[in-house]
Amino acid sequence: MARRKSRKVHSVRANLRVPELTVAGSSLTLELFADKHKIGELLIGQGSLFWYGRNRQKSKRIPWLHFAEMMDDLAYRK
Repeated sequence: MARRKSRKVHSVRANLRVPELTVAGSSLTLELFADKHKIGELLIGQGSLFWYGRNRQKSKRIPWLHFAEMMDDLAYRK
């Protein structure tokens, strides 16, 4: 039986503004794509991260502690 070839569905484009995240104002921006359509943008900084939905102008600020709690809930289903 022939093996199916999987196709790449998701991709990420990264942009690092400053090599050190310890410097104030530095950040890492990740653009997320599904089937070549942008699904959102994640801006990661020292104090928190920001999520911009597909075509949104406003961001949602998520502090690191809240992000960790969200990931624990998703991963371990408390």
